[in-house]
Amino acid sequence: MIDWILQRRSIRQFQNKDIPEDRVTDLLKAAMAAPTANNVQDWEFLVVRSPEQRKALAEAHPYGKMCAQAPVVIVVIGDPTMKYMDQHCAAATQNILLAAASMGLGSVWLGMKDPERISGVTRVTGIPEGRLPVVMIPIGYPAEEKAPRTQYDPNKVWREQYGKR
Repeated sequence: MIDWILQRRSIRQFQNKDIPEDRVTDLLKAAMAAPTANNVQDWEFLVVRSPEQRKALAEAHPYGKMCAQAPVVIVVIGDPTMKYMDQHCAAATQNILLAAASMGLGSVWLGMKDPERISGVTRVTGIPEGRLPVVMIPIGYPAEEKAPRTQYDPNKVWREQYGKR
């Protein structure tokens, strides 16, 4: 039942193969199905397909070199005035990652807490003041294969009260 969730791995190498627009729309539908407090939906999504723009994103993020190779990069954008922006954008991001895995696509989560990453991506994308790039997600057909895995660790699970197994 959770096999496709366990198959989701961070993929950083992509085939030179485009993703159909209806698949991208499905990824965005999955993102927007994520929960938010009071259903505020305080997110926006920037879909980047142009090779020049993806290359610029790759240069703007120190760990984002794969953006140049991925046929699609989705930038998850939040409203920093909203109390739970980080959690909302994280839930939307996870939905994209899981939906991509269920479609046979590879993806990787690139965080943006560092001010230099934020300013670089903002400069490249034209995200306006009052909005914040929270995550970039390069997506494509995997050019690498990783075995499914669980990282379940019973030593990190407590029952009823912290410190009780």
